[in-house]
Amino acid sequence: MDIEALENFTRTHHDYDIRIVAHAGSRYYQVMLEPAGGATQVLTRRGKPMMFRALDDVYGELKRADIRQAYLVHQVANDDPVGFDAHYCDPQASRLSLVF
Repeated sequence: MDIEALENFTRTHHDYDIRIVAHAGSRYYQVMLEPAGGATQVLTRRGKPMMFRALDDVYGELKRADIRQAYLVHQVANDDPVGFDAHYCDPQASRLSLVF
């Protein structure tokens, strides 16, 4: 989903979460749209996932789409393959609410 499609989606829908995913071992952030009843979609540009080096860059893109709140999620890549529960999907476990 590109930034224009995200902007159009947020105008017409109200039950969704925006997740800013910080991958463990990486200095990059990725933005994901999580609608209430649909599949999670990654923010893309020209068909490739957008990766941000700083939260300020993420804030700029989301403000452009008129989004003022998101959740910062720390994702550990090894949780799923080794059999640990993935807590980044839990609403209260590892999400930090951001308002900008």
